[in-house]
Amino acid sequence: MFDNLSDKLQRVFKNLRGEGKLTAENMEAALREIRVALLEADVHFKVVKQFIEGVREKAMGQEVLSALSPAQQVIKIVRDELIKMLGSHASKLRFANEPPSVIMIVGLQGSGKTTSTGKLARYLSKNGHSPMMVSVDVYRPAARQQLSIIARDIKLPIYDGTPDETKPIDLAKSARRDAAQTGRDVILVDTAGRLHIDEQLMAELSELKNALNPVEILFVADAMTGQDAVKSADEFHKRLGITGIILTKMDGDARGGAALSIRSVTGQPLKFVGIGEKFDALEPFHPDRVASRILGMGDVLSLIEKVEETIDQKKAEEMQRKLIDNEFTLEDFRDQIKQIRKLGPLESILGMMPQIGPMKGLKDVKVDEKEITRIVAIIDSMTPRERVNHMIINGARRRRIARGSGTTVQDVNNLLKQYAQARKMMKSLTTGSFMGKRLGKMKMSNMFGGMGG
Repeated sequence: MFDNLSDKLQRVFKNLRGEGKLTAENMEAALREIRVALLEADVHFKVVKQFIEGVREKAMGQEVLSALSPAQQVIKIVRDELIKMLGSHASKLRFANEPPSVIMIVGLQGSGKTTSTGKLARYLSKNGHSPMMVSVDVYRPAARQQLSIIARDIKLPIYDGTPDETKPIDLAKSARRDAAQTGRDVILVDTAGRLHIDEQLMAELSELKNALNPVEILFVADAMTGQDAVKSADEFHKRLGITGIILTKMDGDARGGAALSIRSVTGQPLKFVGIGEKFDALEPFHPDRVASRILGMGDVLSLIEKVEETIDQKKAEEMQRKLIDNEFTLEDFRDQIKQIRKLGPLESILGMMPQIGPMKGLKDVKVDEKEITRIVAIIDSMTPRERVNHMIINGARRRRIARGSGTTVQDVNNLLKQYAQARKMMKSLTTGSFMGKRLGKMKMSNMFGGMGG
């Protein structure tokens, strides 16, 4: 996400660094390029105008123009304005003083409401809450059935209702009562959608709002629809009073215009983003981290959080010790590859790394998931002795391993070469090289301890 915008902004800053001195003229030229980059990223034109005016006002000050490194000052100003545009700080969910807290999930049909309800339930469950779900879409039986399947997959309760509960309001009230009786502290209400906004839909949602008194009304929008998502969110807010937004399919949106516009247009915070199809692919939205990613600074904090949530800490520490003591075997290599896969698509992980110095260009690396599967198959075809001591793997053994894994001898040779390089690289990272020095303060040693692959 934001790849095109990120590349264009970095070119603007590179040109500014090439100037001997920052002047009003070359600053205006840079602002024009930034404006075009934002418009091409499908950012709302009013938001672009406001953003450019904010940057201009701060960048044209005497302090910036006379600074020793004016380009760096401009980058800081652009970052500050991006954060302001995106919402200044992460907006957390609110909860009622008396449980259960009611969270209404609203939006147009096809935006990903039902899947987002399941993802949010899982997120809440992983963060100390005990949620229950209910679908009040009485018009599409498939919608209620879909939520039931999701509830079963994520192993969380759903209120299915009784045969005589045919009205959304009855279902919602019964679900809230059931949640209170079973000790559930959050009830997620998946509402009906339409292909477009109409009076009947708004009347129904207003009735639900008045009856349930929800602490949150979250509007679900499809990032791929760009400014249509922004327009729909604004309309829902004017007529219903939404409290936040979940933007789905962010991983497929190369431009990012909806994410960059929606806060400024609606006045309501972007609370979560969907970054994949799996139920764990929902992340809280952090404006400062997103701004850093757009400017090529990476999103290391989110990566650390993802690693700490997924990687077993004891195993990570043990792996770090093995790396330092040069005991990192092929079996460890395979296990770490499996651990890394739990973090999600590798390309998205690489995209979180800072695009500077030796990391530059990482986001453009294309990861072949089939190659990873091949590596695991090759190591599985080795004997325990071969995994512990790769030096004994001679020509005959390589041919046997290739046959057993359905690969070629060349594939086996490539794996052994990659393993040797990984050992060398990981040892340098854990003993204080560039990454260790720059990122060690942010617990990156833990991350690399768990990322032997």
